[in-house]
Amino acid sequence: MSELHKFMFEGLPVRGMLVRLDDAWQEMLRRRQESGGYPAAVTSLLGEMVAATSLMQSNIKFNGAVVMQIQGDGPVKLMVAEVQPDLSVRATAKVQGEVADDVLLSHMVNVNRQGRCAITLDPKDRMPGQQPYQGVVPLVDGRGRSLEKLSDVIEHYMLQSEQLDTRLVLEADDRVAAGLLIQRIPLQGEANLSGESAVRREEDQLGQNEDYNRIATLAASLQREELLKLDVETILRRLFWEEDVRRFEPLTGGRGPRFACTCSRERVSGMLRSLGEQEVASILTEQGQVEVSCDFCGTQYRFDPVDAAQVFLQAAAQPQGPSRLQ
Repeated sequence: MSELHKFMFEGLPVRGMLVRLDDAWQEMLRRRQESGGYPAAVTSLLGEMVAATSLMQSNIKFNGAVVMQIQGDGPVKLMVAEVQPDLSVRATAKVQGEVADDVLLSHMVNVNRQGRCAITLDPKDRMPGQQPYQGVVPLVDGRGRSLEKLSDVIEHYMLQSEQLDTRLVLEADDRVAAGLLIQRIPLQGEANLSGESAVRREEDQLGQNEDYNRIATLAASLQREELLKLDVETILRRLFWEEDVRRFEPLTGGRGPRFACTCSRERVSGMLRSLGEQEVASILTEQGQVEVSCDFCGTQYRFDPVDAAQVFLQAAAQPQGPSRLQ
């Protein structure tokens, strides 16, 4: 069963989360089998994206979708993981060409260093004129060297966008997608932690808090097999047995991470309207019907000439809001 655990280190400016997706992740992969599935390296990277996006959604408590996109210039053209406020998750990838099982991130999506990772916060109930917030980071470090781990890319994003020290450990295979997040809590505004001394002020700077650095180092020692195969209790005990860890009630079942797709016939109708009546008419003339398959869940939507006519009649009667992901 997929689960997400939150915890804090008593008296220290450090918090953490650990997510494990098994049934939810397996369901996402199962729905891709009819179209051939993904190469092993793509499966691993997409699973890491799912785990990371789940952690980010739970960490910021955002009333809207958190969407992570990687656009590449290699055989993997696009990867998307989307997590809703209720932790329902979906993901997809577009692959063109061969991808070896042991290929690195740069060879999949950053061959000519044109790859980008975008994190979008899309509000659930947008106000008029409100646009989603998006942050974009390249898949290279400050010296222009290709980053080979998704965790490094996201840590770089967190430093740029949130100015917070963050350590991520991410792993995935065809059974489990899992991630561990450790983050420094700013001392300013935390009455039980902050002080007036110069030492305290210095500890609130990036990379300067010894407690965070110690715990982040312990987290980084977590091995791939441990994260994928051990239960949460065992992982936390092995890593932080000398720390005073306060655990919160885990999020599982209907409250935890699970697969769900937000596609619908109504949303596909909106996409057809955006194509335009003339373009849809040409598809109907050529094929007799319009067929649209959801990239996330594989659901097929079919529109015959009568269905298509109804789509545009509805468009004339009712103004359309801003388009979103299918």
